[in-house]
Amino acid sequence: MSSSCTALAVAALAALAGACSKATPAPQAVTFNKDIAPIVFASCASCHRPGGVAPFSLLTYAEVVEHADVIASVTRAGQMPPWLPAPGQYPIVGDRRLRADQVDAIQRWVQGGSHEGNATERPATPSFPDGWELGTPDVILTTERPYNIRAGADDVYRNLVFRTPLTEGAFVRAVEFKTNGAPVHHAVIRVDRTSASRRRDGADGQPGFDGMALSVLDPDGQFIGWAPGRGPIVSPATMPWRLERGADIIVELHVIKSDKGSSLQPTVGLFLTRTPPVQRPVTVRLGSKSIDIPAGQNDYLVTDTYELPVAVDLLSVYPHAHFLGRQMRAFATLPDGSVKSLLHIEHWDFHWQQDYRFVSPISLPRGTKVTMRYTFDNSNANRHNPNTPPRRVQAGPKATDEMAELGLQLLTQSSADALRLVQEFDRRDKLANVALGEIRVRDEPANVEYLGFLGGAYVEVGRPAEGVARLEAAIRLGDRTAGTRNYLGAAMMAQGQPAAAVEHFRRAAARAPGDEVMFFNLGTALSQLDRSVEAEAAFKRSIAVNPDYGDAHVNLAAMLLAKGRTKEAIPHFERAVALNPGSAGMHSNLGGALASIGRYPEAMAQIRHALELDPNHGPALDNLRRLQRMGVR
Repeated sequence: MSSSCTALAVAALAALAGACSKATPAPQAVTFNKDIAPIVFASCASCHRPGGVAPFSLLTYAEVVEHADVIASVTRAGQMPPWLPAPGQYPIVGDRRLRADQVDAIQRWVQGGSHEGNATERPATPSFPDGWELGTPDVILTTERPYNIRAGADDVYRNLVFRTPLTEGAFVRAVEFKTNGAPVHHAVIRVDRTSASRRRDGADGQPGFDGMALSVLDPDGQFIGWAPGRGPIVSPATMPWRLERGADIIVELHVIKSDKGSSLQPTVGLFLTRTPPVQRPVTVRLGSKSIDIPAGQNDYLVTDTYELPVAVDLLSVYPHAHFLGRQMRAFATLPDGSVKSLLHIEHWDFHWQQDYRFVSPISLPRGTKVTMRYTFDNSNANRHNPNTPPRRVQAGPKATDEMAELGLQLLTQSSADALRLVQEFDRRDKLANVALGEIRVRDEPANVEYLGFLGGAYVEVGRPAEGVARLEAAIRLGDRTAGTRNYLGAAMMAQGQPAAAVEHFRRAAARAPGDEVMFFNLGTALSQLDRSVEAEAAFKRSIAVNPDYGDAHVNLAAMLLAKGRTKEAIPHFERAVALNPGSAGMHSNLGGALASIGRYPEAMAQIRHALELDPNHGPALDNLRRLQRMGVR
């Protein structure tokens, strides 16, 4: 090549280099104020703030730079902010995953010296008035005294009972939960409309009680679950939930093991609205109670499938397992064979569980099969395994037992469809209890508790003779619990022997004089024998124990009405309506009673309200036709 050609080539290369340098300028330095503060304030501050659930605050440059290396490590590993679901087919509300460019910015900031930058570029620091993210709640609940956790204690699982001060029913649009510094890793908030949880509260000398809270319900078909970073639990605008007067808020807490002693006295803030719900979801659960994981097995599989008998919109899912859970999948197989992936958690972590609401409801037609597939690891390789060495683990409520559940929050096209789903899943759950009880009794045939459980489970599924055999065996072995006698009474009722049932219910009530259900069952059996004076006394005793027990008001009112004591019956029907205003049956009962004493306009108003709640409610339709034939409009 000639020298002139060489010169031209060199000149061309120089020009090209100059052009490249202009097209790709050197990256600017990453600073806290301009690049990192927006990430930290949006994704970390809700937990990492004074009074938050995290162990340190991240609201200032000094606080963040002190923990810079840790922040870089946990964000690079995807451990923080905590978020279990993998990116999926359907976006989830509140997705806390950082974008790849945000993670990269944090790494470059730390590697480049963690500079603060220009103060004018820093966004406003988040503020939390009085510690509440949504402002001051309408109702603030706390326990009268703290639950004290000793230093070095294992993980604590405790149900705390919060009495509500409402003088009338209210609609709740949001719940905010404050740990007040305790190392709480998750909380599930439910409602108890009976006095069962209240009776167990403080029985061991400390606030609350251990074990399962059996009489609690998800409020109006909603999952109210909290985990660090979750923030306030806000219901959709059309779906506030009703909290009845006299109902208790029950908070199921998991507090992690700590080397330091601590006091557990969380606070629950309720934000109310006067606007009633337009839509009423239902919650149902897939799962298994026949879990039996051998020691050392790292791929134990639990599956469950349910074919939808009606079309639904899926609003949210709530996966649940304990320490041995490893991976979770939930998917829907449509009638045409196509598959929708609903949830995939590659690395389950019991400490960060919560419910997941979809940004947009997922329509699932009738005939869709919803499936859950959970994998469990009971080997030494599972760093969360609470047992060293591993041991056999079965289904149960304790943290060292195991569970496999997938809650589904659904909207149906009619109240009849909703009722069908609730009834079918109730039947599934009762059959699962039979399977669990049979496993337990097979393993320990002389265990009084297991015999009583299986006997009650048989009664619940309509197998009273088998139930009686197990319940009587439990009594022969020393069972003296009210529950066993109560189930024997129910078995006798199912077999058409109300006189025998009365004796069992009497013994149950004597052993549990603070349980309104026992007296209610006694009253029901006595009324079948037309022993109305004794039945009335039993129902009134049930109401005395718990004035807000709606079933007792209804049965007492019905019995009084049948005896021609209508004016005495009406206040009890009215109380039942006040306790359960969303029940078409309650409004229809009150309407019928009012009509029987000539209060026709009031009766018609109640009947029309019943039909607004359920246009197909048979008794309300019958009452409506009777009133219309009488000329009532």
